[in-house]
Order: sequence, then structure tokens, then C-alpha cells
Amino acid sequence: MTYPIEIAGLRRELPLCRVSDELYVAAFILFGDAELTVACAGALLERTGDLEYDYLLTSEAKGIPLIHEMARQSGAVKYFVARKGPKNYMPDPICVEDRSITTEGPQRLYLGRDDAELLRGKRVLLVDDVISRGGSMLAMEALVKLAGGVVAGRAAVLAEGAAGRRGDIRVLGKIPLFRADGSPIA
Repeated sequence: MTYPIEIAGLRRELPLCRVSDELYVAAFILFGDAELTVACAGALLERTGDLEYDYLLTSEAKGIPLIHEMARQSGAVKYFVARKGPKNYMPDPICVEDRSITTEGPQRLYLGRDDAELLRGKRVLLVDDVISRGGSMLAMEALVKLAGGVVAGRAAVLAEGAAGRRGDIRVLGKIPLFRADGSPIA
């Protein structure tokens, strides 16, 4: 089963993937789709063009190609990735916990103290590929606040389910959640 979508002027068929016995999501994956990544990055930059920000931040992993391309197109020399685990190269990392619809149980997001210092007093645009419940976005926001930065805005390529009604996140499109039989959940 797939869900057809047109996003940033491109048409794709998103496979429906099981999250639980009763819940399926349309899998929006930018990895390996350079054409879609470039188009979505440009469209998101247009959609957030009125926002003033110093840096972009995303969480690992599916937002990485998107934020990289947004930085490239906008001329940004640095962007930040909240990692799902501490890395040896992260000095004294800061950490917050979140819950994601596609991850079982709580997960943590980390940012090295060196990157956190760069965010202090800066305006940060939070970027994600898909927002559903908003757990990853809330965790990124908490990381920015913990670092002493200010959230300048929130952006995602797609809003899933009830997230499509949120007015605080700039999105390019909306997709439903699905039942096991492939029918959309209203």
C-alpha cells in the first residue's frame, strides 16, 4: 500500500509502514532522493523566508539531508544536529528526552557543549522532515533553551495527522495517519 503525494512540485508514492497493529504511517524518506531533498529544502526556505534566525537545528537522522541542503542553498556556514546518543567528539554534552511516534520508548537527544555555547543568545530555526506528535520538535526546543538560545521558528516538510492543524509550524504539506487496511484516519 502506498500514499500518493505531491510535495515541492514533485510526485511521490509513500509506502505505508506499520507503527502498531492499528496504526500505519506514510513513510517520507529523503535519504537517497536528492531531487526531493533539493526541492523540499528550497521550498522550506521560501516558506520560512520572513523569519530571522542565526542557525538551523534538526534531530538525527532523517532531517540531516534536508538541513544540509537548506544550509547549502541559504549560504549558512554552520548548522546543528541533535544526536540520538553522545559521541566521543562531544565535550560535556547536554541532553533532553523525547518520545517519537516511530521510536519505541523514550529517546534522548544530545548536543555537545561546544555547539551549545554557539547557540547561546542566538535565534534558531528548528527543522524536521515530518512532525506527528511533536515530540522531536519539543525536544529540540528544550535543547535550544537549555543552551541559552531562542527558538525563532519551526518548520517541517510534512505534518502528519493532527499536527496538520498546528499553526506554530511552517509545513509544505499534510498527510493523514492510516488504519491497518490503508484507509486514512480522520
